[in-house]
Amino acid sequence: MPQARHQEKVRRLLDSYGRTYAEEAGIRLRNTPQPLYRLLVLAVLLSARIRSGIALAAARALYDAGLGDPKRMAAATWQSRVDALGRGGYRRYDERTSTQLGDGAELLISTYGGDLRRLREEADGDAGALRRLLRKFPGLGPAGADIFLREVQGVWPEVAPYLDGKALEGARRLGLPDEPGKLARLAGDADPAVFAAALVRLALEKKTPGQGVTG
Repeated sequence: MPQARHQEKVRRLLDSYGRTYAEEAGIRLRNTPQPLYRLLVLAVLLSARIRSGIALAAARALYDAGLGDPKRMAAATWQSRVDALGRGGYRRYDERTSTQLGDGAELLISTYGGDLRRLREEADGDAGALRRLLRKFPGLGPAGADIFLREVQGVWPEVAPYLDGKALEGARRLGLPDEPGKLARLAGDADPAVFAAALVRLALEKKTPGQGVTG
């Protein structure tokens, strides 16, 4: 029956691709200020036209440089941010991104006291409002806001299921329904952020998906 076949595809998908981008960047995501801020930075980095592996390495390099919270990011010199991005291989957009990260940190501090949970409170459980508020941060356009919301839904459950266009593209590629509610039911008790990331990873894979996922 189709339901059982779809659930088996979901299981194989999660076995093959079930890892969030935050996890890959070394972020232990919790509903606390520092990991939420690190996710915001990661979303900015992933928004550029650059390979995800480079963005992930740059996120780790910024953290290793002590720039894991908005106060330190804002206080750092422009050049120190450029240097950290460069160590992560993020060279094509390093100067512009350094400015965006500094300005974004200052905006977060001045508007929300450096705590993205206050942005969450302002949105009052509305994913659309969250998306609009996130887009006020420099360098975080529609794609970046989607990245943040896909990843944060595991700790902000009111957002789930957040399956944007890229995730739905992965679902279509796998022969699954491309309606978020139906997909969420197929995923069962799987972490919604992990499920969304798995669909996105499949959508971004250039080669034809392996038989182990689609068969």
